[in-house]
Amino acid sequence: MQLKIDNMTFSYGEKETIKDISLHVNEGEFVGLIGPNGSGKSTLLKNICRALTPDAGMAVLDGENILSMNHKRLALKIGAVGQENEVPFDFTVEEIVAMGRTPHKKLFEIDNEYDKYMTNHALEHVGMAHMAKRSYRSLSGGEKQRVVIARVIAQESEFLILDEPTNHLDISYQMQVFDFVKRLQITVLSAIHDLNMAALYCDRIYVLKAGKIVLHGTPEEVLTPENILDIYGVHCDTIVHPITGKVSITFLPEGIYAQTKR
Repeated sequence: MQLKIDNMTFSYGEKETIKDISLHVNEGEFVGLIGPNGSGKSTLLKNICRALTPDAGMAVLDGENILSMNHKRLALKIGAVGQENEVPFDFTVEEIVAMGRTPHKKLFEIDNEYDKYMTNHALEHVGMAHMAKRSYRSLSGGEKQRVVIARVIAQESEFLILDEPTNHLDISYQMQVFDFVKRLQITVLSAIHDLNMAALYCDRIYVLKAGKIVLHGTPEEVLTPENILDIYGVHCDTIVHPITGKVSITFLPEGIYAQTKR
């Protein structure tokens, strides 16, 4: 499953939010999108998922134009997790996750044993099986996010688009979610707020700033002190961690950074 975006542009009214974006995600890759708030990460992902319609450009998934796919076929190909996941009606946790099976079913077809297995399997992997009968609306923000991630797992799509999927989760569940996504060995494009998480899990990273891609490469190539200062305006120190072999970033408050320059 390979994604290719060519010269994608989108505007809210007269304001151009993303400008001539081109990127690619190879089969089996975990590719990250990073950048300051308002840089266009979520807008780009919404255009790829067809929650928004681009003004110009192409999005091709394994040779098929995403913009011309019907929604059921698109749901079989792409699973998405956004930042906000409210629902208009009250459902149980189990019912929300079972909705991930919808693209695989005919109209009015009831759940079969495999559907039930996938629903339970997904809940177990995000640590929510014990809350299967709970009301979704009664959950905390972090619990809701875990349920929505379980729904995407149950969907069994071959490509995942994740928009900062672990924002509301504590560190143990952040790592559990990313560990599980990596174990799925499917293709992933994810906006990630935490640069250390991006360094730990991404094969490649694209950097958005003011609606444009300004940098891309491996975490080691992208996440340097110079680049992070240019992108985010903060000082940091980076090392390759001796255990993980991945870039590890320590952010430096202005006072501490000033002391290092004396």
